[in-house]
Amino acid sequence: MKKIVVGGYLEKEKIAEMIKEIGKDQVSLEIKSDFEAAMAVKNNQADYYFGACNTGGGGALAMAIAMLGMNQCVSVSTPGKMLSDEEILQSVKDGKKAFGFTPQHAEQVIPVILNAILNG
Repeated sequence: MKKIVVGGYLEKEKIAEMIKEIGKDQVSLEIKSDFEAAMAVKNNQADYYFGACNTGGGGALAMAIAMLGMNQCVSVSTPGKMLSDEEILQSVKDGKKAFGFTPQHAEQVIPVILNAILNG
């Protein structure tokens, strides 16, 4: 079972519902503040961080970047641009643990990230 925390700035409940729906009994999920979520990953209390904000990299990932380092974080979407499925899969393979995106891309990127995490 993968432990996932939802931080970020926008639509935490919606993101959590999407993760639950896709991950079902393969994930445990908590909604936290940015700081608490980033700390949970840093302290190995959670495996992955998901967050959304208007830019996909500011409020969504700022605390995660500060706590985990840029090498473990990736903005998978920004306004007007979204990484390809292959780029998202590669970021999971590369060991990224925190994923930031814009709310309007959540329905496209969350399934790709979760499938990569759960099916390796």
